[in-house]
Amino acid sequence: MFGIGAGEWVLILVVIMVVFGANKLPQLGDGLGRALKNFKRAVSSANEIEASAKKGEIPSEQPKPGSAQSSEQPPKL
Repeated sequence: MFGIGAGEWVLILVVIMVVFGANKLPQLGDGLGRALKNFKRAVSSANEIEASAKKGEIPSEQPKPGSAQSSEQPPKL
């Protein structure tokens, strides 16, 4: 896979164990598994995802429910 042999994989795993420690590896694996599961769920149900306005963007001009819908402009002060 990607031209990486068994020796390179062992070296990568040893470096990961040194950096994160043996106690954190199950937590990292669990987090990675959850992330992949959520990603697959999001990809398979892409039509159900709603996009919301980001901070700083102005949403479209739609009246709020219960607000007065008048064609008159507010009085100038």
